[in-house]
Amino acid sequence: MTASIRLTLDQAYHLAQRALRSNGFSAEHADAVAQNVTAGERDGCASHGLYRILGCVHSLRMGKVSADAEPELIDSAPAIMRVNAHGAFSLVAYRRALPAFVDKVKRNGIAALAINHCVHFSALWADIEPLTEQGLVALACTPSHAWVTPAGGNQPLFGTNPIAFGWPRPARPPFVFDMATSAAARGEIELHRRAGKPLPPGWGIDRDGNPSTDAASVLAGAMLTFGGHKGSALAAMVELLAGPLIGDMTSKESLAFDNQTGSSPYGGELIIAMDPQRFLGEQQATYLAHAETLFSDMQQQGARLPGERRFRQRPLSEQHGIELPQALYEEIEALCQ
Repeated sequence: MTASIRLTLDQAYHLAQRALRSNGFSAEHADAVAQNVTAGERDGCASHGLYRILGCVHSLRMGKVSADAEPELIDSAPAIMRVNAHGAFSLVAYRRALPAFVDKVKRNGIAALAINHCVHFSALWADIEPLTEQGLVALACTPSHAWVTPAGGNQPLFGTNPIAFGWPRPARPPFVFDMATSAAARGEIELHRRAGKPLPPGWGIDRDGNPSTDAASVLAGAMLTFGGHKGSALAAMVELLAGPLIGDMTSKESLAFDNQTGSSPYGGELIIAMDPQRFLGEQQATYLAHAETLFSDMQQQGARLPGERRFRQRPLSEQHGIELPQALYEEIEALCQ
């Protein structure tokens, strides 16, 4: 049995924050990253939890992320905003842009935010939830490094290319999904490698293009998209929307920029948000009730709504804390020295 240590959420945050500050991240960037990874642990998403601190510090040591860059907000059009992260993680850039972006959405009914020249490691649901809290419907996507082969191929070309969507629900947690277009998130495969566990079939191939359940072989070979050609098409869509459309890198270009340092992906993120009030006016309550009927019909058939598990885990973690593998805790503590 793997040894573990129990931490309160406050202790988890301060562990992450100390590791980041000890290695040179500014107070604002360290706070944003530490809050993000702590939220991942809180919601039971270990693949986007404190384990990510190791990659954040590694990216800084390799010179592939800025520790203190000031984001630059650019008002491109009535319904378009850009924010240049200037080589830092996306989190502070998004935090700075969010109030003005929400204002654009509510004035226009729909608006888009492009985060450019950012390093990205975090789950997209963390970008979606602040928008659903404002009563907005939202969609986000981002490329990554070229780790995933297109359907019918055998060489990495796409990123894991996640897509996230959020729908606000009155007096209830929002409907939120955040899914990689690959069969699994890269972090899930890395956690399997660290634990010495085999992968489920269909997650990846080795360097020679053969199906593999060995995590190290897949990390050295290529991941697969979910649903074959369907996931492959969605992955290509993300490449286009959050790459060329917003003037940023594709996953292949991001991997070339990485130059074999093993750092986090560099590129852009596209977020689109819509205001139901501006679409529906006085009919908003009527049609949002239709959405609730849809969700109820799903649950009556035994289906679990996306995000439900995270929202159930959240109060449990707030009350009882989280469990972190002892080895991971010690690795992060060592970064604080």
